[in-house]
Amino acid sequence: MLAITLTFSVIFSLMFLIVGSVVGWIAKEYVLQRDSKFIPTHPEMFDENGQIIPETVWAVRFEGDSEGEGFDPSDGPLTE
Repeated sequence: MLAITLTFSVIFSLMFLIVGSVVGWIAKEYVLQRDSKFIPTHPEMFDENGQIIPETVWAVRFEGDSEGEGFDPSDGPLTE
């Protein structure tokens, strides 16, 4: 009886290992393909034809080193 239990335990363990590996591999490939095509965008940036509205797109560039030498947060905000 012990030999039968051990045999079935090994068979089921190997079967679940193989099935889990195959399902995991397929899921990984699906996620990689889906994420490479997905570009997060905001719908309010597009007109009714699906084109980006250039007036609503802002680009911000920060100049200077805010965390380097000479930066003191107690000085307050930088002004020009």
